[in-house]
Amino acid sequence: MGKDYYKILGLSKGATDDEIKKAYRKLALKYHPDKNKSAGAEERFKEVAEAYEVLSDKKKREIYDAHGEEGLKGGMGSQNGPGGGQSFSYAFHGDPRATFAQFFGSASPFQAFFDLNGSSGGTTMFFDRDMDVDMDPFANMGMGQTRPGGPAGAFRSHSFNFHGSPSRKEKTQDPPIEHDLYVSLEDIARGCVKKMKISRRVMQPDGTSKKEDKVLTIHVKPGWKAGTKITFQKEGDQGRNKIPADIVFIIRDKPHPLFKREGSDIRYTAKISLKQALCGTIIEVPTMSGEKLTVNLQGEVVKPHTVKRFPGYGLPFPKEPTRKGDLMVAFDIKFPDRLSSGVKEILMDTLPN
Repeated sequence: MGKDYYKILGLSKGATDDEIKKAYRKLALKYHPDKNKSAGAEERFKEVAEAYEVLSDKKKREIYDAHGEEGLKGGMGSQNGPGGGQSFSYAFHGDPRATFAQFFGSASPFQAFFDLNGSSGGTTMFFDRDMDVDMDPFANMGMGQTRPGGPAGAFRSHSFNFHGSPSRKEKTQDPPIEHDLYVSLEDIARGCVKKMKISRRVMQPDGTSKKEDKVLTIHVKPGWKAGTKITFQKEGDQGRNKIPADIVFIIRDKPHPLFKREGSDIRYTAKISLKQALCGTIIEVPTMSGEKLTVNLQGEVVKPHTVKRFPGYGLPFPKEPTRKGDLMVAFDIKFPDRLSSGVKEILMDTLPN
C-alpha cells in the first residue's frame, strides 16, 4: 500500500492549499534535524517534505488523488491530461533540506542561534528545544513565511543576539558569503578534502586595505547530503569598522553519468527493450565501487514502475558512515515505433485483454 500523504501532514483529502502550507510549516519545524535529535525525527522530516511537494503541486496532487503513490511514481496520468500525451512520473529528489530552504528561505533556520563568538573551527548552536512549533518562530523577526511581498529571505546568524543586547560590531557584520561546492558522488561515497582559494581585502593599521589570498580546507565527510553547509567565520572582506563576513560553502551534488542520488540511496536506470521486459533477460548493473551486479530478470515481466533494490550498495549514512543506503535499479523500456500487421495479429491472439 502506498504512502498516505494527507495522513503524514495530519490533513483530510479536501485540505486547502493554505492548510497544506500551515501543516508543512508546523511539522517541518518540529522535526528539523538541527532541532529535533530524537530517533526517527530525520525520517519524519523527509516524509513531511515529500508529502508537501506532492500535495502543494496541482498536477501531482491530481494524479495522487486518482491513482495513489504507486500511480504517481509509476507514470499514471499524462502531461496532456487523461487519454493521451507524454506520461508523467514523479520521484522525490531525496533532499528534504532543499524543500525546507525553498519554503523558508534557508536550509537551517536554527543557524540563527549560532554563537558568533566561537572559534573558526566550528560553531556552537543555541536554541530552545521547547520552542512552540505551532507558531512560526521567525514571524516576529521579519524572517518568516508570513512576511508580505514574497517568500522569506535567508536566515542570517548575524541578525540575532541571544546573549544580551546587540553590540555595535555584530550589527555591522556583512551578510555571509555563500558559495556552492559541487562534489561528485564518488567523493561523497569515500569522503574527501577540498581546498578553495579565496581573495579578500584586509584592513591595514594605517587605514588602507590590501588584497590577501588564502586557502580554506574543507573536509567533506562520507555521506554528506546536498545542502550541508560549512561555515568559515570572519573570513570575508574586512571593511572599515566592520567585522569580516562569514564564508559559507554549500555542498551540491555534481551530476553523475550513471547514478542519481536519493538521500543515501542511489538510482540507476537500465535501458531494456519491450521484448526483454516481457520475455525476461539478464543484465549487468554498475555500482559505485566499480563492480558489476548480475540481475536475472528471467521468468518475470518488467513493468515501467518495477524497481529492484540492492541493500548496501548506496552511499554512506551521514551519521553512520559504516552503514550504506541501497542501489535502486529502475527500468526504461523502449517500445517499438511501429508494428507489422503480422506481429499485431500474433499479439492480439497471445496477450490477454
